[in-house]
Amino acid sequence: MRTKLFILMAMLFSTLAFAQKSELKDAEKALKNGDATAAKSSLESISGMIDGADERTQAQYYFVRGQVFSDLAKKGQASAFDEAISSYKKVIEIENASGKAKYSSDSEQMLAGMTSDLINAAVDDNNNKKYKEGADKLYMAYQLSPRDTIYLYYAASSAVNGQHYEEALGYYEELKKLNYDGSTMSYKATNVETGEVEEMNDKTQMDIMVKSGTYKDPVMERSPSKRSEIIKNIALIYTQLGQDEKALQAYTDAKAENPNDVNLVLNEANLYYKMGDKDKFKALMAEASAMAPDNPDLQYNIGVINMEQGNLEEARTAYKRAIEINPGYVNAQLNLSTTYVNEGNGLIDEMNSLGNSRADIARYEELKKQKDDLFREGAIVLEDALKNNPDNQGILTQLKNIYGALGDNENFMRVKKLLGE
Repeated sequence: MRTKLFILMAMLFSTLAFAQKSELKDAEKALKNGDATAAKSSLESISGMIDGADERTQAQYYFVRGQVFSDLAKKGQASAFDEAISSYKKVIEIENASGKAKYSSDSEQMLAGMTSDLINAAVDDNNNKKYKEGADKLYMAYQLSPRDTIYLYYAASSAVNGQHYEEALGYYEELKKLNYDGSTMSYKATNVETGEVEEMNDKTQMDIMVKSGTYKDPVMERSPSKRSEIIKNIALIYTQLGQDEKALQAYTDAKAENPNDVNLVLNEANLYYKMGDKDKFKALMAEASAMAPDNPDLQYNIGVINMEQGNLEEARTAYKRAIEINPGYVNAQLNLSTTYVNEGNGLIDEMNSLGNSRADIARYEELKKQKDDLFREGAIVLEDALKNNPDNQGILTQLKNIYGALGDNENFMRVKKLLGE
């Protein structure tokens, strides 16, 4: 009876082994014919019994499985990338343990090729605004080739573009731990014949071209490090996520990395305002202004932040300084005008709430005069702006709206004519 049982078990194992090899052959044949779906079905039919197979059959199974999912990934099945990668890695793991390497070399080559496939797919995802999918693929590419940390940097950027802040934060934190620099060296020389500066592949090519006499004036330039940008983005993301204490620490790190970055001071000031610390906010705004007193863009940004916080007088001071430095600064002129309009509009609710008593009528007239005076201040700013930008549509449109609100029909029609309406 035991003999019969052994014979039955041997026959069973033989049948299973035959079935595995048969389905593997079918899968390989289907792949050669370009039918990855049929190949996948053949593999699925033996997936439950593959763990009991010998190492060689297991390695073959996972290698074919890697090919199947690699093909599906190239055809647009995004989740197939992960399956292909894990399959090829399984091949290498099995053969390393058994000491018999039949498919490992091919698997490593396939993994290297998949890095390019992932990058190309990620580019397509980002072009189609599928930022999360693009970030995931870029991170997979980085995991396949950890030395190419630029893929991790791009993964973080893609996640930010899609507003997937927690995912981006993880990538940026990893870049920070790696002390990622991201700067690159470029090699350029001037074409003697055309006079144009052209970029070379490397220093060797640049030197050869210069020695040939066809190029001159070789230049090597290193791009700025991305480290301060990464640390700044960490701080901004913590702020976005409402993790204020972590954001403050990140700003401390960022300023230590780049003490001359005025925007870091502005962002930190904004965070302190959000946290209710107005004294620290004002101190940091003054610090930022002192760092670059003759920078019109900085003064403009200071104006924007104060305007957003409702600090209209401080905003006006900054906008006026920006215009003083650059008399043709249209955005500063428009925003300066808007501060007066906004203040005037802020009086309208009280005006509308008043009744018909003598005191209410007197208060209404008082408020109306204040409102109209503020609107006229806004108009004066824009009339001055027109001297340097007489055809600016933004200035003319805002000026037309102010005169319309004032009921100044003469100036309203004059500006409409300037707009070509």
